[in-house]
Amino acid sequence: MSRRSLLPNKRPSLSNPSRRLALKSTLLGLSGAALASMLPAQLAFASTDKKSIRTTSSSDVPIAASHWDETLYQQILARIQAPIFANRTFKITDFGAKTGQDCTQAIHDAISHCHQAGGGRVIIPAGLFYSGAIHLQSRVELHLSAQAIIKFSTNPKDYPLVLTRFEGTECMNYSPLIYAYQQHDVAVTGKGTLDGQASTSNWWAWKNTTQPKPYQQSPDSNKLIEMADNNVPVSQRVFGLGHYLRPCFIEPHSCNNVLIEGVTIKNSPMWEIHPTLSKNVTIRDVTIQSYGPNNDGCDPESCSDVLIEGCQFNTGDDCIAIKSGKNHDGRRVHTPSQNIIIRHCKMLDGHGGIVFGSECSGHIFNVFAHDCDMSSPHLQRALRFKDNAMRGGHVENIYLRNSHVGFVEEAFLTIDLLYGEGSHGDFMPVIKNVNISGITSDNSPRVMFIVSFKGAVLDQIHFNQCEFNNTEHSDIIDVSGEITLTNVKVTPKAKVEALGHI
Repeated sequence: MSRRSLLPNKRPSLSNPSRRLALKSTLLGLSGAALASMLPAQLAFASTDKKSIRTTSSSDVPIAASHWDETLYQQILARIQAPIFANRTFKITDFGAKTGQDCTQAIHDAISHCHQAGGGRVIIPAGLFYSGAIHLQSRVELHLSAQAIIKFSTNPKDYPLVLTRFEGTECMNYSPLIYAYQQHDVAVTGKGTLDGQASTSNWWAWKNTTQPKPYQQSPDSNKLIEMADNNVPVSQRVFGLGHYLRPCFIEPHSCNNVLIEGVTIKNSPMWEIHPTLSKNVTIRDVTIQSYGPNNDGCDPESCSDVLIEGCQFNTGDDCIAIKSGKNHDGRRVHTPSQNIIIRHCKMLDGHGGIVFGSECSGHIFNVFAHDCDMSSPHLQRALRFKDNAMRGGHVENIYLRNSHVGFVEEAFLTIDLLYGEGSHGDFMPVIKNVNISGITSDNSPRVMFIVSFKGAVLDQIHFNQCEFNNTEHSDIIDVSGEITLTNVKVTPKAKVEALGHI
């Protein structure tokens, strides 16, 4: 095929609806039968202020080498090792716990004795137990037996102040329901259920999305950002009682060697699993069912060497969202999320299956995902990037392969650099080297929804050996670099025929 331009010579502004309409009309050929007729061949396109479309035979491209870094993947996987615990058991009923009663103190005492003995397993037996905040200590595995249920208090007084992050900004706030700080070799395991009991009558009322804005939490969340921007010391960013910043469910903070395995998590005040500034984290075979506001399933933030495998997500927000701090405070802490593997997971309801940001000011590098299944009438996107000129940050070396997407509401891939504050800021987002291969999508309205602004960098986005079926709309694309498609098939839901077809 000859070289030709897909976009007009002058790049229109995306700051108003007319620009998006122009792009939609111009890029109609990137979706449906027109694109299918151009493939298989490698198709690269970019805004013409930088480069024009290039097309080559797929045989010219070293497919396996260019779309998955197996060496790096194996190096990361080899470093991630789940902790091993001493063969000692401490049953909470031996410390005064009784079914149907508040067992906070008994759980605390069992954990303390286990830690002092050199480590082991604290057992929650079958039955219903109530608790406030649980704080783990080194070499302790909190194990929920089958049919064990812990229901957590919804009284904010039961969650003392601790160092945490609220939406990517450090502060002193309510303790997460299960928390560990600067510990090593900690775990939450078993076949039992952790129920945060959050609802619109307690925690979720602080951001009740069924009610008009501003939310009850808004003054506090705005105040926290202001304090961070003004370099107020973290020890003086005190919230907790009398304030409305919801805690996460499970948060190992500044920990090494973490395991969360097997449990079911329900009804969290906010994010479900939030490893923060931690290393060597394994999250395996966890089931998450929580539909409240900001109920992300698993949000590794500023973490290294993380394995998320065999988990199922039904969430009120993103299923997995990788983060690294927000705005000025994220740049101050300056710790990326990196070297993360996601495999054999199932994403059902949620705003996105695998998501990057929006809190990514500390950067995100080297994320591998494979053999996942994403599908639900209430799953909005499979792969999602959200960023803006206040967050900035680099998101680079992202790999997704050999995964199935059933139904999504918006697009298979969404890159939204107009999220939140959009172009209003001095920190340009950079998203580079995104590799998507071996994807089968049954039903998505479009393949790509990409919106950006001048100065942001979007480059080296590669699709390889993918099939997208039942598309309904043209793709919306604004990039500063290139997107390549190799051996990609896009089939529209409606039958399309060329003009003059007999």
